[in-house]
Amino acid sequence: MTGIDFQPYIEIARERSLADPAHDFLHVLRVAENARTILTEVAADVDIVMASVYLHELFNYPKGHPKSRESGDVCAEHALVVMEQLDFPEEKREAVAYAIANHSFSKGVVPSTMEGKVLQDADRLDAIGAIGMARLFSTCASMERPFYHEADPFCEAREPNDKAYGLDHVYVKLLRIPDTLHTDIARFLASRRMEWIRAYLREMAVELGKPATHTNA
Repeated sequence: MTGIDFQPYIEIARERSLADPAHDFLHVLRVAENARTILTEVAADVDIVMASVYLHELFNYPKGHPKSRESGDVCAEHALVVMEQLDFPEEKREAVAYAIANHSFSKGVVPSTMEGKVLQDADRLDAIGAIGMARLFSTCASMERPFYHEADPFCEAREPNDKAYGLDHVYVKLLRIPDTLHTDIARFLASRRMEWIRAYLREMAVELGKPATHTNA
């Protein structure tokens, strides 16, 4: 249980989240719901987890920006300012900032705290399944890249490059996510979402006239 009223944090997330559908306020709300589900099975500080969830999208470099991997670090600095303004418990602020700074897939850090692991799991669950594929193609459009490689859409004979082709992001990141999750409940939730991604790849293979075995899924 927590004695903190998180409504002001929610409102700040609403005001400062990006217009980009892949990282907008609805994304924050979904991650919050994922975190609450994980917390039913995992012992962690609820205040730290929920503050990190609501403040983890205060700042983002655009996708493809040379400093995009540093987005979490800058966002953590913004979160510290917000927590001071809202009088969040001082002894918990650095733990929130740590979770935010190290949650992203691109940074490649395994958090040392359970709260950081819960945020990371909750955020990564939103990258897979039907929502995850919608986010993938939203980002694909914003980066003005094609949906897939014309000759080799499923990366059979080439290394995936998600800076060039949208579908390659499945192979660069999405299929790897289950192996990076920390909690049993997140892995359970991920299993159904991964089945959906594999089904999506099989359907795309049919529509592109490729054998289903060509999905590498």
